[in-house]
Amino acid sequence: MCLIVFAWRPGHALPLIVAANRDEFYARPTQALGAWEDAPGVHAGRDLEAGGTWLGVGPNGRFAALTNIRDPGQPLGPRSRGELVAAYLSGTLGVDAYLDQVASRASQYSGFNLLVGDGERLGYLHAREAAPRLLEPGIYGVSNAGLDTPWPKLVKARRGLQGMLDNPDPQRLLGLLGDGEPAPEADLPETGVGLATEKLLSSVFIASQNYGTRASTVLIVDAQGRRRMIERSFGPFGGHLGEVEILA
Repeated sequence: MCLIVFAWRPGHALPLIVAANRDEFYARPTQALGAWEDAPGVHAGRDLEAGGTWLGVGPNGRFAALTNIRDPGQPLGPRSRGELVAAYLSGTLGVDAYLDQVASRASQYSGFNLLVGDGERLGYLHAREAAPRLLEPGIYGVSNAGLDTPWPKLVKARRGLQGMLDNPDPQRLLGLLGDGEPAPEADLPETGVGLATEKLLSSVFIASQNYGTRASTVLIVDAQGRRRMIERSFGPFGGHLGEVEILA
């Protein structure tokens, strides 16, 4: 997943609001959001190539999400990053213990950002820092660099989320995630992938022939811990493939 913006407000009527886009090659086999038969209480999409996921919820208020770090020169880790989300959602370790465990073996994975929460706390780990931290209440964003790195798409989406907090309608949030306008060339980051690719990847919603936004997901958690998730799936050139809504 390449963009997550979220509001973390413990004690609020809606303590967690998440809007996220997963960007991936269209050819990579994927299962849409749903209940996992082999992990009771877990609701997530699934990467059918490696078996993990990019965002989901689990029993006892568990939430986890992941983005990759964009760096063409980084070494490829032998393990799939998607297992980090799946293992937390289906496991029993607390936020601190889990992030400490992942930090101790972060070198086994290509670069990643990891969010895990339990309804009371929300923790964050950047693979290259290997120093997990609990997040204070606030509005955050993470793409394919560190938390709140001011890439244009992140700044734009985070601002959009902030403007919807008084009325976080899921369809409006999905509309925010569907913004396909690229950033001006002068504002593009330099991540080593070339100008044309930087421009393609600079929009909140990415669409092309081979690579783009595969899923847009909105998660809204209320004070009683009830989770509402809506996911839209997409194919080449942003073709709409379907929409799923679950209550967990």
